[in-house]
Amino acid sequence: MKLAYVITRADAVGGATIHVRDLARAMRERGHDVTVLVGGRGPVTEQLEDAGVRFRSLCHLARPVRPLRDLRALAELTAALRDLQPGLVSTHTAKAGWIGRAACARLGLTAIYTPHGWPVGERISAPAGAIFTLAERAAARWSGAIICVSESEKRLALSKRIAPEEKLRVVHNGVHDVAASLRADPGRTPARLCSVARFESPKDHATLLRALAALQSLAWELDLAGDGPLEASTRTLAAELGIAARVRFLGYQRDPAATLAAAQLFVLSSRSEGFPRSVLEALRAGLPVVASDVGGVAEAVTEGGNGVLVPAGNAKALSAALGSMLEDASRRVRMGQAARATYEARFRAEQMIEKTASVYASVLSRTSRTQSCIQGDVPVD
Repeated sequence: MKLAYVITRADAVGGATIHVRDLARAMRERGHDVTVLVGGRGPVTEQLEDAGVRFRSLCHLARPVRPLRDLRALAELTAALRDLQPGLVSTHTAKAGWIGRAACARLGLTAIYTPHGWPVGERISAPAGAIFTLAERAAARWSGAIICVSESEKRLALSKRIAPEEKLRVVHNGVHDVAASLRADPGRTPARLCSVARFESPKDHATLLRALAALQSLAWELDLAGDGPLEASTRTLAAELGIAARVRFLGYQRDPAATLAAAQLFVLSSRSEGFPRSVLEALRAGLPVVASDVGGVAEAVTEGGNGVLVPAGNAKALSAALGSMLEDASRRVRMGQAARATYEARFRAEQMIEKTASVYASVLSRTSRTQSCIQGDVPVD
């Protein structure tokens, strides 16, 4: 089968682009003819090349909403899909999802959409959210299925009446396992904390730094893996809070497994999330997790089991949670063991790939039956 994946940006590697890379590689290994259509060139296309995945770079597909450029992107993507003639098109993130599904509707191609976090609800202002909700409702009609990466994402779609329940499928993200040598030792002291996140507003590094500034009497160090536009201001804030000497800025890491293995505690202070891959990587390493209770995080992190959940943007609550974990090595060990067990049971990449392939097969089977009915090959009840 010919498969095409569509995603917006090649300039920044994130959970959605890694998800597409891993799915495309897995489907190619299963014998499918796979092409990724992506806006521009950059670290994402470099990773696709390294993974042996064929891609086409599109000139006009970009993240910002710009009507004239978006019309050009639609024309460019339509031409690429007309040339490829895939049996199924899998679109990812809001912009690529809308333009990709519109192109498929024009060409009569079957499309699936994975939002990786809806551009509605608390993630966006109310006026913009209302516009995006209408846009998502319109595009849902062009979708053979919509894959939500968490139950939370599905509930939000239903609450906004974006699509009927039968069109919404939940497939949690999954990550490939690592060698046993890359498992963490949560009981070691003094504890090193680790956070893997781009320096962008939704990740809210400022709340994390303020929470740790209140714990200067305890022994800890913090590793921040990632890059992004707010890195400089985050460095400045660390200095202003008097904790700069205890915070290491590691830059973007294509594979943070070694950094996670050196840590004793993982923390994610985001104000909004879909279903963060970084949390799954922490569980895989056997790290206890302290995270904001946003998006689908609670579907991976069990309060008191493999981690602690705190309200988003609440530095006091985050400080209390981190302090209790820093002072109790045995608790970290117990939660770390539960974290690894959670990963093994629910969040392996193989599970995600198999469930996604099942959605593909279901959608294609339904499309085939519908076309047969239209052509008169199959009797209609």
